[in-house]
Amino acid sequence: MSAPQDTPAVDGWRTLLGPRFLGTSILLAGGVALYATNEFVTVSLLPSAIADIGGERLYAWVTTLYLVGAVVAATTVNAVLLRIGPRMSFLLGLIVFGIGSVACALAPSMEVLLVGRTLQGTAGGLLAGLGYALINTALPRSLWTRASALASAMWGVATVIGPTAGGLFAQFGLWRWAFGVMAILAVPMVVLVPRVLPARIDSGEAAPTLQVPVWSIVLLGTAALTISVAQVPTNVGLTAALLAISLALVGAFIIVDRRMAVKVLPPSVFGNGPLKWIYLALAVLMASAMVDMYVPLFGQRLAHLVPVAAGFLGAALAVGWAVSEVLSASLSSRKVINRVVVFAPLAIALGLGLAAATQVDNASAALVVTWALALTITGIGIGAAWPHLSAWSMQSIDDEAEGAAAAAAINTIEVIAGAFGAGLAGVVVNTAEGSMVIAARALYVVFAVVGLLGAWVAYRATRDLR
Repeated sequence: MSAPQDTPAVDGWRTLLGPRFLGTSILLAGGVALYATNEFVTVSLLPSAIADIGGERLYAWVTTLYLVGAVVAATTVNAVLLRIGPRMSFLLGLIVFGIGSVACALAPSMEVLLVGRTLQGTAGGLLAGLGYALINTALPRSLWTRASALASAMWGVATVIGPTAGGLFAQFGLWRWAFGVMAILAVPMVVLVPRVLPARIDSGEAAPTLQVPVWSIVLLGTAALTISVAQVPTNVGLTAALLAISLALVGAFIIVDRRMAVKVLPPSVFGNGPLKWIYLALAVLMASAMVDMYVPLFGQRLAHLVPVAAGFLGAALAVGWAVSEVLSASLSSRKVINRVVVFAPLAIALGLGLAAATQVDNASAALVVTWALALTITGIGIGAAWPHLSAWSMQSIDDEAEGAAAAAAINTIEVIAGAFGAGLAGVVVNTAEGSMVIAARALYVVFAVVGLLGAWVAYRATRDLR
């Protein structure tokens, strides 16, 4: 089995962002950035859109259909990449994303907006998955860790830019322009694709017949739909039941996918190697980031911050995430990297534990600064481990031919884990009885426990790598 080598990387950030690989880096980061930014932008401007075109009863479906489309598309990345090649795959994703964005910008009703959002989600899931697949197929192994950090850092950037940009567009009554800008951003990437990406992956074999893992997609898509519905504030018991059903569907997906000839997950994940633990560790990191959904709410209710200030409080986690990824990706010592990966979830638990202990009503400025510090520590934990786990997932395979599938599966893990994290956060906040302080403490404590479990999972991953 292929495994990471205890040798320092010859290539650094200067190589990744230098003339040879700059175009590839822009595309892999841009694909993730388009998907992630569009998700956060829409959350901020949706109230303005509803006030303009109506459809409040369909509010939740704007996010639900986007997520389901992304999950379904993410599961087909490897099949599409092998069949039509990197160039056409990326062009397909960008063109469909642009069409969906234009449809949203011109939507005369909520029904049309939902169609556009479904197209955006489907194309975005494909683009984000292709971004990770490009790391394996278009870059040398010595750049995989840094490229993984670059791609994942786009989530941190989107967490900062998305809500801020969406809020500004909404503030000036220009919500349609937000979607128009997303379409415009896709245009230079369309121009860049033919200049950077090859038409085919050079495998020496004829292009295979496009085979889609239908049952795996159905189960995972249904799970995503169930998770999304669970996030809608309803009866707490029903919400918890939907979350449990979605977990069962993911379990069924794993069983079915293992037995299928055409799989979503690389076959190595079902073996004795570390890949399953690596994916679980990535899932814990992504799920932990979902506490950020409620940070602005807590900031406004408990510290009486204005919306903009509360938004910047939520950005603290993203800043820690992005900065620690860049620094951690530059590490070369295998022993140091292993320790960072194991202790990173503990940093998440520490940060969220500090946040839980300091939640009070009418919080002072000093406490708000403490919250920002706690969230920054949490983000550092997420970012420090992510690039190494991502690179390991592409290396810890039984067959080199699985590399693209292992890379594409990272995005599938991201989307599902993010949905589960958001669903769990909704259940905890909606279940907590009493004041907003109790809800905030409960949320941070629950996810601190998730971080502790993540440390054990990360330890298993590093132990099996040895």
